[in-house]
Amino acid sequence: MLHTNTRNDELPETVFIVDDDEAVRDSLQWLIETEGYQVRCFEDPEQFLQQLQWPQVSVLLLDIRMPKLSGLEVQKILNDRGIPIPTVFITGHGDVTLAVETMKSGAVDFLEKPFDEAKIKSLIHQHMAKAKEVAENARLDEHINRLYSKLTARELQVLERIVSGRLNKQIADDLNISIKTVEAHRANIMDKLQVTTVADLLKIALRKSPELAQS
Repeated sequence: MLHTNTRNDELPETVFIVDDDEAVRDSLQWLIETEGYQVRCFEDPEQFLQQLQWPQVSVLLLDIRMPKLSGLEVQKILNDRGIPIPTVFITGHGDVTLAVETMKSGAVDFLEKPFDEAKIKSLIHQHMAKAKEVAENARLDEHINRLYSKLTARELQVLERIVSGRLNKQIADDLNISIKTVEAHRANIMDKLQVTTVADLLKIALRKSPELAQS
């Protein structure tokens, strides 16, 4: 249906390590690089947030207790920015309550120091597979947003009615325009959204605005 922009497709599968403990960063980097992944380490979570390119296929290992920003604060910033990077929280002070908090904030897993090397490798492989799906969905959403930005206000009105099942004559009556004008708008919408069938048009529209399915 759609060919997404491959702006970050050339970036290798990457594991980001954000931890203020140099020894932890070094040991994790060595371990994960043996599995064939690129590893980027950050002592400063703010630097990580500044340099992160999104979307890309990546997993984040995030220390939960750091002096500048806590892991939970970093995760909140990522959530606020709409960056669903698979995140594994790491801590030397883990407890059940903290684990629950991290999972509620969007973590996919929770690791307590000292680490089990086999478990880390297994988690990275598992979540990198999820990261591919997450990054591809993010690219698709970006692509759809770019296509949508080309639509005029009137075309958006017509599209909303197409999705809700209105016929051309009904749309013309709704908007007080001619049927020929509706047909012209439909053709422009199909062209701008790069689709050739109404089925594909509906898929894009409902992905962009799921609430239209209820209208």
